[in-house]
Amino acid sequence: MRSDRRRRACRALFPCLMAAAGAVIAPGLLRAQAISEPAAAPPPGATAPAPVIAPPSVQAPTPAPAPVTAPPVNEPVIRTVGAVSYVCGGVGEDEQRRLAARQKQFNMGVLFTQGASGEYLADVEVRLMREGHEVARFRTEGPRCLIKAPEGRYNVHATYNGQPKSMTVGTGTYDAQLRW
Repeated sequence: MRSDRRRRACRALFPCLMAAAGAVIAPGLLRAQAISEPAAAPPPGATAPAPVIAPPSVQAPTPAPAPVTAPPVNEPVIRTVGAVSYVCGGVGEDEQRRLAARQKQFNMGVLFTQGASGEYLADVEVRLMREGHEVARFRTEGPRCLIKAPEGRYNVHATYNGQPKSMTVGTGTYDAQLRW
């Protein structure tokens, strides 16, 4: 009997406490939940006690993810191997213009061609050597490669379709050409 009075007093007091705490209680939004003992059915002729209403939980909105920006289409990518950076491309006129605009960022340039007419080559395996040590190795993605390396002279060893070619290039040279 005493526990029933306590339950009714708590049920009557809970909405008052929530209102004093600043919570907004809207009838019918939330239902009371039994924690350990099931709710007993009211005796015949009695009205059921009002359900306990808890304040709704408020969650902070999730911020929208930052937009992902892709690099421009066909923009040559600068790659770095140790102290050497390079970019290769120049298949079309647009790429040739983009490479020419970036030339000031580099200190060497090599063009890979074949035949008497100088047809452009791509997919050339390149090894850049200095004083007998390999400082970079890469495969070209176009006929023209711009290279930035520490000041000095470099041996360019290139292979196309299994045929090797070599030449020596110094920093400050932009018009070196290897022809197969």
